[in-house]
Amino acid sequence: MRQGGSCGSRRDGGLNRSRCQIMTTKLDPGVIEKAAEMLRRAQDTATPCAPLRDMISAGGLDAAYAVQNANTNYWLSKGRRLVGRKAGLTSLSVQKQLGVDQPDYGMLFADMDVPEGQPISLRKVLQPKVEAEIAMIIGRDLDQPDVTTAEMIRAIEYALPAIEVVASRIANWDIRVWDTIADNASAGVFVLGAEPRKLENVDLRYCGMVMECRGEQLSVGAGVACLGNPVSSALWLAQVMAREGRPFREGDVILTGALGPMATVKAGDVMQARINGLGAVQAIFEAGE
Repeated sequence: MRQGGSCGSRRDGGLNRSRCQIMTTKLDPGVIEKAAEMLRRAQDTATPCAPLRDMISAGGLDAAYAVQNANTNYWLSKGRRLVGRKAGLTSLSVQKQLGVDQPDYGMLFADMDVPEGQPISLRKVLQPKVEAEIAMIIGRDLDQPDVTTAEMIRAIEYALPAIEVVASRIANWDIRVWDTIADNASAGVFVLGAEPRKLENVDLRYCGMVMECRGEQLSVGAGVACLGNPVSSALWLAQVMAREGRPFREGDVILTGALGPMATVKAGDVMQARINGLGAVQAIFEAGE
């Protein structure tokens, strides 16, 4: 059963108490809250804000995650429901560009799930871009921080093609790693395909991807671009989430990371991603925005 609660609970996505204390003592808690409020205001007013890095970078990446966590707890208190996580920065070249040596993560809420075929309003997603990804649905709880590859594979109920519509509350996508982590790993909304596949029927490393808009090719890639294997991305995320006190639960969604470059999107676009072995998924954007 899905449950909510405060920082440290099993299901609400809050960090355990010791982790919260460690993160918020690196910078004045007032600075953390001010940054979190800037991002919420940007979303509420559909007006991107200035970069946050000058405010929070002195606290390191922990400060950026503290901002993300403050907004996670805020939205949970307002009734939003946590249904999964996303991995970002899973490309080694992007990690190098941003000066980090590991992926990052963000939260997925129920209202971010857009059923395939339902138009996406550009009012809902600030400065949208799209990525084709492999999504995984978890079939059992993963509580242990030392979860193994075998346990991860056993826990994956099935895989699906997905389009993540990434967003930035930061003006002009002028981001560094502190900005994107604080901004919930630049999460927007996501669309899942409707034909699940068991892992035994597909080798995710060699799943080639093509993303097109009305027949025009925009992005290509393959599963190997995602930390070498999307399962490895899911494993990393499961281990981190268990350590942080927000472990995966049965039914959770994992977006494992982009298989190819992001593409820009505008009103009226119809994006389709085809992933070998997993099928296709389509995202439709409302015209006339």
